[in-house]
Amino acid sequence: MATTSASVHPVDEVPPVRQLTAFGLQHVLAMYAGAVAVPLIVGGAMKLSPADLAYLITADLLVCGIATLIQCVGFWRFGVRLPIMQGCTFAAVSPMVLIGTTGGGLPAIYGSVIVAGLAIMLLAPVFGRLLRFFPPLVTGTVILVIGVSLLPVAGNWAAGGAGAKDFGEPKNLALAAFVLAVVLGVQRFAPAYLARIAVLIGIAVGLAVAVPFGFTDFSGVGDADWLGISTPFHFGTPTFRASAIVSMLVVALVTMTETTGDLLAVGELTGRPVEPRSLADGLRADGLSTVLGGVFNTFPYTAFAQNVGLVGMTRVRSRWVVAAAGGILVLLGLLPKLGAVVAAVPAPVLGGAGLVMFGTVAASGLRTLASVDFHGNNNLTVVAVSVAVGMLPVGVPTVYEKFPDWFQTVMNSGISAGCLTAIVLNLLFNHLPSRADAAPGAVPTGAESA
Repeated sequence: MATTSASVHPVDEVPPVRQLTAFGLQHVLAMYAGAVAVPLIVGGAMKLSPADLAYLITADLLVCGIATLIQCVGFWRFGVRLPIMQGCTFAAVSPMVLIGTTGGGLPAIYGSVIVAGLAIMLLAPVFGRLLRFFPPLVTGTVILVIGVSLLPVAGNWAAGGAGAKDFGEPKNLALAAFVLAVVLGVQRFAPAYLARIAVLIGIAVGLAVAVPFGFTDFSGVGDADWLGISTPFHFGTPTFRASAIVSMLVVALVTMTETTGDLLAVGELTGRPVEPRSLADGLRADGLSTVLGGVFNTFPYTAFAQNVGLVGMTRVRSRWVVAAAGGILVLLGLLPKLGAVVAAVPAPVLGGAGLVMFGTVAASGLRTLASVDFHGNNNLTVVAVSVAVGMLPVGVPTVYEKFPDWFQTVMNSGISAGCLTAIVLNLLFNHLPSRADAAPGAVPTGAESA
């Protein structure tokens, strides 16, 4: 029976079990492609075997579910207790690929992830008190840069996957375009309940078409177990390398900014504004989830922007719906054979869906920026320069190759480069005293046209 008491906030309402399951599954479907993207990218770059790739995916889904439960249900000072889905952050992809391929493999990645998670937990109270330095101008810019900088990933998938022998073949792009067309067709013409799972339908239909045309390789599915649990340190004891830790600490600051933006957005959508204390609780949950990621063979965690949009679209504000989604993810994480099936999905199929998913993240950033005042101030400059700096390594991947490794680790990620730029420029233009403020009797900038 649904909780309908007027004294209960919509965030705390508990829908009937049938609705919990349906709405929860919807959240899983909305983030599934994004959830498995990070292990697919990192594992693919490290040329892991199909079995190891499947293991990474199931471990990721398991910890995704646990992280979501911690964030939504909460305990003590962990969890913001809002409808927030957790998933691996894309901000860590570039540094992790760099660490994994040149700096010590998966053990070095997991060592740096554990340290980063502990740092997030320690910094959470401090970050909560800095809330005023992360207005929609900064958070919207960061989310926009995240979405746009991920689009080349979808482009590489659509062309067949980076390093594929048939990269760029018309058949790959045709399959990706077909999946994109299916997603758009379902969104436009299907009933509302199907339109909300358009991405999953696109992947399923694309996979069905890909099989008879020889795009798929299911050899790893038969070898995978039906049931299994991710064991701690499956890929070896973590190693702690200074260069890897430094780069992951920068990622930690980026993910804290990502999560802050998403928490603020969900707070507005649900009518429960995020305060410094609840923000710190949410970030502390991120840190704990990231530590669990390092222990259980997966990666750093953050709030998923795709699901923020879903909360606004469906107007289902209950955190227990998303908690149910977390439970579903835990179950999926206990089925390695499912991970092997997902690992066998052809890259062009993921590319067609990725264009929609990553574009949705960018659009979420634009929506946040729509609430920013750009009249009579320097906010347009903040956005323009931050996006430009963020896109520089995306458009020209070799731009920083003559710089030291630590600099490349930070700046070769368009997300971290754009994020740091947005924070610094917002402080420069909107928090430091201007010359007009310093001159007695001076007219503030923009006052003439106010």
